[in-house]
Amino acid sequence: MRNLFRRWGMTDAADGVRKTHAGAIPRVGGIAIAVSCTMAYGVLLAMGTQGGRIVAGDLGLVWRLAPAVGMVFLVGLLDDLKTLRPWTKFGVQCLAAVTAVLCGVCVGSVGGHPLASWVAVPVTVFWLLLCTNAFNLIDGVDGLATGVGLFATLTVLVAGLIGENYPLVLATVPLAAALLGFLRYNFNPASIFLGDSGSYTIGFLLGCYGVLWSHKSATLLGMTAPLMAFAVPLMDTAVAVIRRFLRSKPVFGADRGHIHHKLLDMGMTPRRAVLVLYGVSGVVAVLSLLLGAGQGASSGLVLVIFGVGAWAGVQSLGYVEIGMASRMVFHGAFRRTLQTQLALQQMDEAMSAAGGMTGRLVALEAAYRELGFCKVRVEQRGRLWESRCPTECGGVGSCPGVWTMQVPLEGNGLVELRHRFTEESVPGGALVPLATILHTRMAMGGSLVEIAGQIKPEPARAAAAAAGGK
Repeated sequence: MRNLFRRWGMTDAADGVRKTHAGAIPRVGGIAIAVSCTMAYGVLLAMGTQGGRIVAGDLGLVWRLAPAVGMVFLVGLLDDLKTLRPWTKFGVQCLAAVTAVLCGVCVGSVGGHPLASWVAVPVTVFWLLLCTNAFNLIDGVDGLATGVGLFATLTVLVAGLIGENYPLVLATVPLAAALLGFLRYNFNPASIFLGDSGSYTIGFLLGCYGVLWSHKSATLLGMTAPLMAFAVPLMDTAVAVIRRFLRSKPVFGADRGHIHHKLLDMGMTPRRAVLVLYGVSGVVAVLSLLLGAGQGASSGLVLVIFGVGAWAGVQSLGYVEIGMASRMVFHGAFRRTLQTQLALQQMDEAMSAAGGMTGRLVALEAAYRELGFCKVRVEQRGRLWESRCPTECGGVGSCPGVWTMQVPLEGNGLVELRHRFTEESVPGGALVPLATILHTRMAMGGSLVEIAGQIKPEPARAAAAAAGGK
């Protein structure tokens, strides 16, 4: 299959940015996974063993699920061969998830309490979509998605053995065997890629298996076990969505901010990065099995260990977006930003309602200190108005520890604001709105002449005006 698609030219070429592999490599590994699983079921049925009879007993559910799995596989294959639009793929995935729900794959209860259908259906659809795309997003390094999928599949298999859920065991064994065999050719350096057809299919099947696993759980904590077992791809997806949301980037867009990219940027080789994530997958697999089998305090301890480990892992990757958001929430930056926006809003409203220049200067004087500035001066038609903090020095030359912001006004006027470097900085997003408010509101009519008793002539411009008069 690999050589056939290479001869047909159906390969994935490197782009030097996100795709750094050498040469053109086929990306149709999903076909091998699908064919292997199908053949395994066929062999089980043909052998007439006890396992075959169990599979035959549940064959109705298998056939009902086949269209859903087929839709996910085909949309991935089409995307491998001819790039599809993100919303097209997402629409087909939604249809496949709804089909799976109609076939009986549904989170029916939480903590032993039945869920209403209007809650259970969207929860299940969301879960299946999340798993499907999570394994696709993590497929960025040779062997990563295949190996992580193998760990997740083996976890569900062991959970089925522990819970004596033999239909679930027989459902996962063919997938585990297919992934193990495929990993030989997909590990670095890969000679064939999993492709969207493979990653979508693996994610969708594991999502279904996770729901079937949860059916055997009567506790709220047990419902968390499948999520924990798939922690590596799910956490990578969650971080990617958060990052792109904070940067106002498309959620379906591609970038180099995934967990495996961060490990590579730390200097790890592709093999080492993959092995590290294999190790993490093994640890969370053990924790998920302990969580599914434990009760009371032991389950709580497992959750604490997992939570602390996940937090430490994400922090160690050094995501700028998450670090900035954390500082804004926990270190007062969000509160300062909110206060700044409120001060700007109040200044804008006060200046808009002012009947003349006097009212606008009063609004400006009330706002500039709240915004963190230590001095403000307004120049207009040779006249100067200023206000400063009691400790503020005189000219810029004698006080080098300040930065200055100047906003031009009509008639060669300007508003100048000074801020000390040693003080808390003004939130960057506030400077442009501040400049816009000053430029707009200070041009609404009136001038410094109307309050001549409160101002003084600006020396240089007064001298120039006097010279011009002669």
